[in-house]
Amino acid sequence: MKNRTVLISGAGVAGTALAYWLRRHGFAPTVVERAPALRDGGYKVDIRGAAVEVVRRMGVLDQIRRERTDVRQGSFVNAAGRRVASMEGDDFGGRTGEDAELLRGDLNRTLYDLTKDDVEYLFDSSIAAVADAAGGVRVTFDSGETREFDLVVGADGLRSVTRRLVFGPEEDYVHDLGYHVSIFSVGNHLDLDREEVTYVSPGRTALMYSTAKDTGAKAMFLFASGPLEYDRRDRERQQSLLAAAYATDTWEVPRLLAAMSSAPDFYFDSVSQVRMDRWSKGRVVLLGDAGYCASPASGQGTSLALVGAYVLAGELAAAGGDHGAAFDLYEKEMRHFVEENQKLGPQNVKHMVLGSRGLIRFQMAMLRIMPYMPGKDRVIAKILEPIHKAANAISLKDY
Repeated sequence: MKNRTVLISGAGVAGTALAYWLRRHGFAPTVVERAPALRDGGYKVDIRGAAVEVVRRMGVLDQIRRERTDVRQGSFVNAAGRRVASMEGDDFGGRTGEDAELLRGDLNRTLYDLTKDDVEYLFDSSIAAVADAAGGVRVTFDSGETREFDLVVGADGLRSVTRRLVFGPEEDYVHDLGYHVSIFSVGNHLDLDREEVTYVSPGRTALMYSTAKDTGAKAMFLFASGPLEYDRRDRERQQSLLAAAYATDTWEVPRLLAAMSSAPDFYFDSVSQVRMDRWSKGRVVLLGDAGYCASPASGQGTSLALVGAYVLAGELAAAGGDHGAAFDLYEKEMRHFVEENQKLGPQNVKHMVLGSRGLIRFQMAMLRIMPYMPGKDRVIAKILEPIHKAANAISLKDY
């Protein structure tokens, strides 16, 4: 087999899943991760459709289902905190059948445990330079160390360093959908028991949830916004922008915002998609959010990462390591699946952030009467149809 040594940038879901499949197919992957250790915790994520089959083929579906968040109810509340509409957790999250929701960190730990004994992990390190040549790729790490690999995979997320170094400036590929999102841990002062509660005001949504896997809670803020100026390392500036966006909101918003300064996992970014005509260049290829982020609003980022890792590793194995042929087939297999899932982002976010009080009143009224509607299950299935159509918009090969 040609091109056995593969450097993967990023030890998130995409990177660890790819490391598993590459090792299983006889490659020798190395994973470099800028964090000092595997990232734990994180927001809850869904595994749907084709991605469920991928984790089944990895032999970890039962374990993943044991790690489920077990969120049993989703509710909308008014400014006084009174629940005005509620739904069962799976309906609220758009899950059917074997779909599973779990914390990103729990999924990542499961995948890492599959690979840690026979895959090289380089924590507290990152790629600083890449020189793609005819016979391999010379990589310089931020420590100054230089190594050569046959192939390099950028699985380093929306703000991918690999993509910037090899393909060009971020602004050429990252497209802002007109919203910003912030997520961080908070205390469970509402004593939520596996429930998600959501407060909606014009142009802004705030929510809080608890899971079976977390004694605390998470807060999430999603708001309509034009471009905002801030340094991605300037946490104080990001928190100032978030506080300003929600300055007039009530419910639990002031208390949640007061907790963000001490949160160990504060996250703030635009809701964006990555759109590229091609995901590979020479011996370098992109995977997951780095190449085709569908945005958090799609609910499909994790599934895209899992399926993409399976297909990329499988095509490399089928081609005997011939990266040119494998990268072409990876694109051919994944392109439609990616496009269908990327459509969900702009569609979903318009239902998550409502522009007027009239729209909010209408949506709350519909949600309130839905449990009592004749044929409720058919109505819910129709609403969720686009998500499940996209989640299954690929036929997995048996590599």
